Amino acid sequence: MFAVIKTGGKQYRVAANDVLTIEKLEGAAGDTVEFNEILMVGEGAGATVGAPFVEGAMVVAEVVEQGRARKVIAFKKRRRQNSKRIRGHRQHQTVVKITDILTGGAKPSKKAAAKKEAAPKAEAPAKTEAAATAAPLFTAPAGEPDNLTKIKGIGPVAAGQLNEQGITTFAQVAALSDADITRIDEAMPFSADQISDWREQAKALAK
Repeated sequence: MFAVIKTGGKQYRVAANDVLTIEKLEGAAGDTVEFNEILMVGEGAGATVGAPFVEGAMVVAEVVEQGRARKVIAFKKRRRQNSKRIRGHRQHQTVVKITDILTGGAKPSKKAAAKKEAAPKAEAPAKTEAAATAAPLFTAPAGEPDNLTKIKGIGPVAAGQLNEQGITTFAQVAALSDADITRIDEAMPFSADQISDWREQAKALAK
């Protein structure tokens, strides 16, 4: 039996044990989530189509992991204005595994309910992990920081984001290795090409 669910403004055809990636949901790995907006459930001649949703139907899933999609680059350039802007975005996503498709007002099994009730106990480790990942990528050097907005392509917002990650001087930007650029590309909304261009400009400003 399969069902068609609606979540995050999108529709998904699911069956038991399916693993799918959807728009971000709240919850840690192991938590149980319920989808109540069921557009269709059943199979063949016995399928029920909702108007718009099937009454009494529910799909239960388990959160497998929280993650982010591949980076999407937005590039904007004004002709003959010597102006260009590059921004990166990585959409937050949740991977879930479908455990039950319920109809007729049936409730999730006791096992699934127990997992959902036990979720708050895992909250403390999740916070610890989030705190650990929030550490800056680099250690800011002592002394006065440089005005990174002098580098073409770095505005006040981008400069603030770099400062939060411990990048405060032209010398630091100029000394970035390819591995450092990869780390920044993965953790921040900047592309590798964009950071490499900043590195070349910083070499001249650091002299």
